[in-house]
Amino acid sequence: MSTRYDSIRVLSRALDQAGDVLARVRPDQLDAPTPCKDWTVGQLLDHLVADPGNFVLMLRGEQPDWSSPAEEVRSGWAQRFRASADDLIHVWHQLGDRDVPISPDFMTAEFAAHTWDVARAIGIGTDELDPEVAERGMSFISVNLTPDNRGPAFGPEQEPAPDAGPYERLAAFTGRAT
Repeated sequence: MSTRYDSIRVLSRALDQAGDVLARVRPDQLDAPTPCKDWTVGQLLDHLVADPGNFVLMLRGEQPDWSSPAEEVRSGWAQRFRASADDLIHVWHQLGDRDVPISPDFMTAEFAAHTWDVARAIGIGTDELDPEVAERGMSFISVNLTPDNRGPAFGPEQEPAPDAGPYERLAAFTGRAT
């Protein structure tokens, strides 16, 4: 049986992994396309840097404006991400067992999918990514992302290759071509 602690442990690994991938992005890659529809590497970095802070707002009962463009970050993105990721994990630990409006597994799915997007865009293989992060994200999202609530952020589910690994299965489920 999985506990919230288990979920936060995997979320922490997802955040560390995302920070590691962001640290490998070079400035000359910012305009490169990503598997995340209509976003360049730079736009995806901006989104990822903003995500932990937006999740902290949600954990505090506030509603972030997901529709507003994220602040453009053209240097220090990995450091900024890591600082806000640390804040996010700290808030989770402060909450203890209190009820919150969002699951850490939802966050793990978000970071797993976008880490794969960036990794794929800059040429990092999934063999360098933590499979448990993708598996935890996929377990959550496969139950909670339905055809009715996909919205504009997710394309239609794609068929993964028969030999697809956990990141490719997650990417295909969230509408990305693998």
